[in-house]
Amino acid sequence: MSNSTPPPLPASDRPEVAARLRDALLGASFTADGLLDLLGAPAYAALARSETVPALRATRGDTPLETLVRLFLLQQPVPHARVADVLPVAACLESGWLTSAGADEVAATVDVRPYGGPGGEDWFIVSDLGCAVGGAGGIGSRDEGVVLGVGGASTTLAGITVRTPVAAALDLGTGSGIQALHAAQHATRVTATDVNPRALHITALTLALSGAPAADLREGSLFDPVRDDETYDLIVSNPPFVISPGARLTYRDGGMGGDDLCRSLVQQAGDRLREGGFAQFLANWQHVEGEDWQDRLRSWVPRGCDAWIVQREVQDVTQYAELWLRDAGDHRGDPAAYEALYDAWLDEFEARKVKGVGFGWITLRRTDSDTPSITVEEWPHPVEQPLGDTVRAHFDRVDHLRAHDDAALLAAHFRLAAEIVQEQVGLPGAEDPEHVVLRQHRGMRRATKVDTVGAGFAGVCDGSLSAGRILDAIAQLVGEDPVLLRDRTPAQIRLLVEQGFLEPAD
Repeated sequence: MSNSTPPPLPASDRPEVAARLRDALLGASFTADGLLDLLGAPAYAALARSETVPALRATRGDTPLETLVRLFLLQQPVPHARVADVLPVAACLESGWLTSAGADEVAATVDVRPYGGPGGEDWFIVSDLGCAVGGAGGIGSRDEGVVLGVGGASTTLAGITVRTPVAAALDLGTGSGIQALHAAQHATRVTATDVNPRALHITALTLALSGAPAADLREGSLFDPVRDDETYDLIVSNPPFVISPGARLTYRDGGMGGDDLCRSLVQQAGDRLREGGFAQFLANWQHVEGEDWQDRLRSWVPRGCDAWIVQREVQDVTQYAELWLRDAGDHRGDPAAYEALYDAWLDEFEARKVKGVGFGWITLRRTDSDTPSITVEEWPHPVEQPLGDTVRAHFDRVDHLRAHDDAALLAAHFRLAAEIVQEQVGLPGAEDPEHVVLRQHRGMRRATKVDTVGAGFAGVCDGSLSAGRILDAIAQLVGEDPVLLRDRTPAQIRLLVEQGFLEPAD
């Protein structure tokens, strides 16, 4: 595809055609599981890297599934007669899902990619041709108005989102509609916005082809399409967070200076949340010379909101510039033009005194507390997705700790969280370990050092005894003054609760 206007899209007001097409796709096992069985793991994984040769080799036959893979995933013209055995060709041609390609062949007008829902649902994500996954193929070298499909960022956001039933959800910058599709499973009403009208059209196609309810689709930037009196129980956004000189590519560049787009998004979300509601974003933020990056992010949090911000990765400015120049395919063109663009990125960072760029997750929760909790941390280690329940549990624990002073904490009952293991670290043959580590095998998969009292306390927490009673027993065992032990241990208990090693049992 050249830098020309993207091709026309299928009609979004023909739900009966989308339903017939969906039935045909499912009937041919054009699903995530069906693709894995047909292609095999290596070719299936290669598709996610925008590499099509292995899948082309695996679809040389003429089964219905091979026909659909060549048509919708590999964007190959297929003989009309073969497609007619699988799909309602006349209806698909008339409504724009297919187009004639020569005398006796048809071709797809959009990429249609099977996508497995969290409950085993068979969904389909629609995107522009050749734009199912960004990055490897230099997607940005195409027209700036194209709409991408499923990528790592969109699946990450879907995985960390809290999935409790809600009345109203808002997907800002919906793109191909992935977050709106997830939200439709647990929200009575879903509103999806995008500055690109083509993205709203494709979102409607994604929802219809996936058998999901239609969303309220609105054109505009950030919160502009949202009325002043509208609030939501859930707000999600995988925004165009890339920090770049200018707004060359709509799908990734925010068009504001530095990290202002992400800051604005977070700061404005507070007024749009209902009490207890969550706002969850992916974001980039600048690491500025002479400034603590954690303080920078704390300043973004709106009043009346708890926040949990996790930095997952940091890149220096050269790594960051190279990543996104390659994403746009600029490295494949004129070397002099590439060097000029690279220079422009570094000039921008130098002018702003930016030494690195962080990437991570931002979660807000609307609270009526006078003492909001703001946690900003770095956690680059592997986690277990989905994390929605882990995120919700974090804020539940925040509420518990906020409501309990030290005396109330010692009167409370706790239990050890599931799948926590204890590791003792020390020299071989030593009588006592140098230190003890508690390690989670679920959720965030944290590890934390504890002293012998902390290890003993966590080990006997089963909800039956209060924290104070357990400490009294430990004091008797180790010959320590129980009053002193009660005085110095609450801080350690709070940390173990905050990080999810201990859970309130009451």
